[in-house]
Amino acid sequence: MRSVSAKPSAALQVPSEPEGVARRLHLMMRQRDALRPHFLATWDALSKQFDAAELEAWAGAVLELINVNAGPACLIAYWEASRNAASAREIVPLLGAAQIGAEICRHAGAPAATASLNALATARRSFGAAALSRWWRAMEVLARQAPESVLPAAGRMGQILLPGTIEAFEDFIAAGLRSAAGDRNRRLAFFSLQDDLARRMVARDPGGVGFPNVEAEVKAFTTALWGELPLLRGMAGDNMDKPQRRSTISGPIIRLPETYRGVRGDAARGLFRAATAHAQAHLVLGRARFPIGTLKPLQVALINLIEDARVETLAMRALPGLRRLWAPYHVAAPGGVATATVLLARLARALFDPDHADDDGFVAKGRALFAAALPRIGDSAISREIGALLGNDPGQMRVQFNARTYVVEPVYRDDGLGLWDFGEDAQPPDDVLDLFIDAVRVDSQERADGSSQQTEPGNAEAGIGRGRPVAPDDRGTVIARYPEWDRVHGIERPDWTVVREVAAKTANPHTIDEALERSGAVRNRVARLVRGLRIGRTVRLKRQHDGHDLDVDAMLDAGIALRSGREPDPRVFRSSKSVHRDLSALLLIDISQSTCDRLPSGATVLDIERLAVAVLSEAMDQLGDPFGLLAFASDGREDIRMTSIKGFDEAYDRPCRARLAGLSSGLSTRLGTALRHAGNVMATTTSTSRKLLIVLTDGEPSDIDVSDPLDLVEDARRAAVDLRSRGIDAYGVVLGTACIASAPRIFGRGNTMLVPRVENLPARLSELYFRLARR
Repeated sequence: MRSVSAKPSAALQVPSEPEGVARRLHLMMRQRDALRPHFLATWDALSKQFDAAELEAWAGAVLELINVNAGPACLIAYWEASRNAASAREIVPLLGAAQIGAEICRHAGAPAATASLNALATARRSFGAAALSRWWRAMEVLARQAPESVLPAAGRMGQILLPGTIEAFEDFIAAGLRSAAGDRNRRLAFFSLQDDLARRMVARDPGGVGFPNVEAEVKAFTTALWGELPLLRGMAGDNMDKPQRRSTISGPIIRLPETYRGVRGDAARGLFRAATAHAQAHLVLGRARFPIGTLKPLQVALINLIEDARVETLAMRALPGLRRLWAPYHVAAPGGVATATVLLARLARALFDPDHADDDGFVAKGRALFAAALPRIGDSAISREIGALLGNDPGQMRVQFNARTYVVEPVYRDDGLGLWDFGEDAQPPDDVLDLFIDAVRVDSQERADGSSQQTEPGNAEAGIGRGRPVAPDDRGTVIARYPEWDRVHGIERPDWTVVREVAAKTANPHTIDEALERSGAVRNRVARLVRGLRIGRTVRLKRQHDGHDLDVDAMLDAGIALRSGREPDPRVFRSSKSVHRDLSALLLIDISQSTCDRLPSGATVLDIERLAVAVLSEAMDQLGDPFGLLAFASDGREDIRMTSIKGFDEAYDRPCRARLAGLSSGLSTRLGTALRHAGNVMATTTSTSRKLLIVLTDGEPSDIDVSDPLDLVEDARRAAVDLRSRGIDAYGVVLGTACIASAPRIFGRGNTMLVPRVENLPARLSELYFRLARR
């Protein structure tokens, strides 16, 4: 280490080199009365730490800022940053700061460079000097790609750096540039923290455990408890200014917060398990829904609380170990100020733990009413009865209840929204809705039970793939918005993609008929399969009261019973019956640009797809199976185009074949959104017990605004998994070799059929359908 005392002071001296950079800078500053005091103070501080060569380099850095017209404010900001960092005795970071500051000035202007230099101190406090070079590189990338965003980002650097790691900051910059997709206004909204995704990224705790981290293990844990696979979804976003969101139940779906703020590691994993176990207990043991009627908010909250206690009592009788899982979260203690929130938390603990001592009159009354109702614990009506009886007591005690600030305690319990029936069309009172403000956004387009007004009450299972209706714009008729998974940051972007309905073009249907005539061999083969299925599948029924034959095994058992002196089972006959299918199918056809590629035969990929669909459609029409035809392509996340060729309620007739003939190739393949929309079409328009979604595609998912194809592959995989959870079997039929690697990852190896030779598609597609139809 150099000795400070051995270094001569250069505070007020002009360097001896007549043409040196430092001398030129000093001479220049002599002409700037306003800047000279700041410059000399900085020079004095630096001369005590650096030698003449290093000071010469620093002076060159200052001149670089001057040469790009950074302005006085930027120079003062740089000098202040230099003085603050002088004690580290490292000149390289200071030179780098000036160099990148000059680059930012060139691309984004002097105010942006000044703001970046002022934010340097915040960055240094957040993650130390070692990561500052990476911070500067990220700022330079931002200046080059989104120059208008540097100033708002630098001004909010304290909030942006809250996660505390340079990796989180780099992810934030990358996410903002990706999400805006060239839209200046979107970039400004993101980097000024007005965008929901930006706020979520800033609020995320890098040491915390989020829903994506625990989804698989929580599903396995809850399935082991109740014997049913839970349908889990993460919530999109959380407002840091409001209390921690609670889980919520929507139909059969359990929605969990993306994170539990301030809870880390094993504690967070335990809380996710506790919340899911409680919500699934409601679905398994307490499916009743209460009519909201004219209940007051406090009565609603109390009924929620009693129902929670009732369901947990039943659950702990069946699985006593659940008490150990839930008990740590019941921490309400007697005493203190008796607010409504405190009293409800104390009552919750008293009903959960009969041995807990709490002599408050309100708590004692609730405990006594609950104990008296234990013989009827299986009847959900007791929750409404007890809640209504307790509802007047806090008012008589002059205890105020604020629905806007109330949240359910303990934290693992759900918000209670899934317990209530608001009627077909009625909106609940605003003060009741305030109880559920963390679970739903109440506006003119959304129902109070969390489902869109366009969604029927029986279709709440739409879950993560549910579309939100939006108004049309000048680019076409907008049907819905869907979420999309961000693979890099491990979060779901709500309402990220826009689906637009495109009217089908028509062409001469004779082209379809002629193609069918030319494929006589395939057509005849499919006709034989149709005749075989029309006969129906016969199953043999044993141990019947009557039938066409005797059941040998049943006769032997009856004989043994007679010899043993027991009454024999009279069901000793055998019969058979024909089992018919109860299924519907939707063919989702990829018509992206790659389908215009020509094959050795001269036909395009789309020509082969069209023929295969025509052959199978003819067969399904003869069988009477309900089916639909839907084509898709995309041009960025704001323009996913869906073309309906045949609806489930439409006949497969000449106009339908004209629409099929009119399909043309173009654009890209955003498969995840197409799968979500196709799933919603099936869920809302078919009532068969089995639903098949067959996707015809010749390439892996891609789009113009996504640079890494793996992002859309992962999003499509999650969409396919969600379809299976909703009872829809999704199968991928892959043409050629472009999608061989990604298709099994999306649909699963058992649900993927590879067709390397595209010309074989008509036969292979029909074979797949008939194989699936026999299951």
